[in-house]
Amino acid sequence: MTAASTATVGPVRALLLSAYELGHQPLHVAAPAGALVAAGHDVRCVDLALDSLPDDALDWADAVALSVPMHTALRLARATTARIRATHPGLAVCFYGLYAGVDDGAPDDAGRADRAIVGEYEPALVAWFGAQAQKETRRVSVHLGRQRFGLPARQLLPPLDRYARLVTGDDTVLAGAVEASHGCAHRCRHCPVPVVYDGRTRVVGVEDVLADVAQLVSMGARHVTFADPDFLNGPHHARRVTAAVHGAFPALTFDVTVKVEHILAWRHLWSEFAAAGCLFVVSAFESASEAVLRHLDKGHTVADEIEAVRVVRAAGIEPRPSLLPFTPWTTAPDVLALLDLVARGDLIGNVDPVQYSIRLLVPPESLLLRGDALQGLLGPYDSALLGWTWRSADPRLDVLQARISKLAEDSAEEPWDPDAFYGRVRHAAVDVLGVGDRHAPAAEPELRSPLAPAMRPRLSEAWFCCAEPTAMQFAGTAAGTGGR
Repeated sequence: MTAASTATVGPVRALLLSAYELGHQPLHVAAPAGALVAAGHDVRCVDLALDSLPDDALDWADAVALSVPMHTALRLARATTARIRATHPGLAVCFYGLYAGVDDGAPDDAGRADRAIVGEYEPALVAWFGAQAQKETRRVSVHLGRQRFGLPARQLLPPLDRYARLVTGDDTVLAGAVEASHGCAHRCRHCPVPVVYDGRTRVVGVEDVLADVAQLVSMGARHVTFADPDFLNGPHHARRVTAAVHGAFPALTFDVTVKVEHILAWRHLWSEFAAAGCLFVVSAFESASEAVLRHLDKGHTVADEIEAVRVVRAAGIEPRPSLLPFTPWTTAPDVLALLDLVARGDLIGNVDPVQYSIRLLVPPESLLLRGDALQGLLGPYDSALLGWTWRSADPRLDVLQARISKLAEDSAEEPWDPDAFYGRVRHAAVDVLGVGDRHAPAAEPELRSPLAPAMRPRLSEAWFCCAEPTAMQFAGTAAGTGGR
């Protein structure tokens, strides 16, 4: 049976593919796999970030669905889909996840899916496979209904020892990723989440989170990442989740992602989270420019970023900032100010190399396109990059971003040395921008961490959802050999 055949009786052979999920065992494949198995279908899962697509997988499948929870995953998924079209043109393909609806409308693009399901995708994806997944003119549907979640079928994926680990000094432990909620209550203008959820959130029941954590622990996990867009969108739900997980697994540690303004608004919770095992919090600082922060509608100031460091460190938790150094509004002094902010906050050991290279993405339907912030600043749309192009008003910044991006990609093959990498970035900034002294020391820390840089907890996978895919990731996808 092929996807182009008429409907038949019996289970569908469903092939689920993950292109990339930040180095984690892909929850966005395991979760729908569990729902499909529960519905009586035959399911096969492949993580293309680790493994090549088996020769017989496409012959076996009645239809294929690719998980695209982020920009990197979508670009890699489109490359994979082009390969599928070349060898199995009759096979129906579905994209599902946060980025599934990103599309430039090109009807002849071999990398486009037949169907796109956005938001709370499980019921619609099960229905698509259950209807025999016929090929159709591309249709996009957004689903934001509330639902109960079953147990992700993690047994259909590679074991945890092939994925990112928690690293503390020379110690590494197995880690997994779960979600306690979806969506976000905020509308940061550069973020893809509000494009879909528009300020809504959907919680995963405490018992469902706990069941999945128990599954990860049984697989060897000693640390979990709560991969929610913002763990404190529902602070009371977050407290219930952490209390339940800590009560069941008191030795388990975890990390979360939280906006700067939520760190400050709920500052009294951090000691509680630390006692429950929270080791670090990822927070989108983005910039040391007040103007850039206003354009992005971040809801915080540069002073708030410093205060957020103070608040979480006082509780014994390390901050791990995510950055957006390069935007159409960024100036050369802004880049240097951001590097100084990292040094002043004693954050050199807390910032992953790729963060210094991040360049603003402007995909279709970005909230940034709804106002005049980018008026006159955008170039043509690039369907390969899946976004609107732009160049810095200061051409030196584009040169610097490209140089730092190459440094970050090369660093992925090197031992972790944050001080050395920060030094290379600072030297590159001084050289390209022609200001300052490349041999001058970094700014003196004002908020010292009690932990040496090498002892600050982090995950071994340092890439980022808003980073462009690396040449190695694309090469692996094109060759069918996995991205790393």
